[in-house]
Amino acid sequence: MIKRAISSIALALGLAVATIPALANEGGEGLAPAGTNVADRASLQRGAKLFFNYCVGCHSLKYVRYSRLASDLGLSEEEVMTNFNFTGAKFGEPVISHMPADDAKAWFGKDPPDLSLEARAKGVDFIYNYLNSFYLDPSRPVGWNNTVFPNASMPNVLWELQGLQTAVHGEAAPGQEAAVEKLEITTPGRMTPEQFRGATRDLATFLEYTAEPAALERQSIGVWVILFLAGLTFLLYLLKHEYWKDVHDNH
Repeated sequence: MIKRAISSIALALGLAVATIPALANEGGEGLAPAGTNVADRASLQRGAKLFFNYCVGCHSLKYVRYSRLASDLGLSEEEVMTNFNFTGAKFGEPVISHMPADDAKAWFGKDPPDLSLEARAKGVDFIYNYLNSFYLDPSRPVGWNNTVFPNASMPNVLWELQGLQTAVHGEAAPGQEAAVEKLEITTPGRMTPEQFRGATRDLATFLEYTAEPAALERQSIGVWVILFLAGLTFLLYLLKHEYWKDVHDNH
C-alpha cells in the first residue's frame, strides 16, 4: 500500500512538472504557439529593449516598476535608467508612457491600453501572432491592418524590422469582402523573417513576465518544493521499512 502511494505521488509530481511548460506554450485556436520562456533572462532583456524602443512611446506598464525590472532582468540601476527611462521617472516608480492621452485619442481614436496584464488577458500566443500579422491597408486610418485583430487602431511599429507586408486575398463571394489568404513580405526589413519571429517571441516573453513578475520566483521555489517532497517521501519510506522490520522481527 505504501509503495503504491509513493508511486502515485511520484507520478503526480512528474505530471505537474511536465504540464507547466506544455500549458505555457500551448497555442490558441488558429494561432501558432509563441514558444516563450520567462526563465530565459536573455530573451527577457531583448524583449525589454524592444518594448522600450518601440512600444513605451504609446503604452505604459503601470504595474511594473523600473527597480523591479532591474532586479528580475539582472540589470543595474544605471543600465535601466539610461536605456529604459525616457520620462525622467524615479527608479522606484512605475513605467508610464509619456504620450498625452488627448494626443493619443486624436491620433488613434482612443488611448492606447496599458500592457502590464496584456499577456494574461489575451495570452502570449495572441501577442506573438498579432505582432507578426500586420499588413499594409490604405483603407485604414493608420495605413495598416491585422489578420489576428482586424481593423486594429495600432500601426505596425516594428515595420522597419519586419519590412512591408501585404495581403494576398482569395476570391470574394458575391456581396462579401475577399478574405486574406496569406501575407507576403514585399519590401524586406532589417531582419530576416526568422529573426523577426525571434524578436516578436522575445517581446511576447517580456510581456508575459510583466503580467506576472512573481512567476520567476514561483518557478524557482517550485523546484525546491518538489525536491523537498521527494526527499520527504524517501524518508517516510525508510521509516515505514524500519517500522515493519521491527513488527516482523517480533513475530
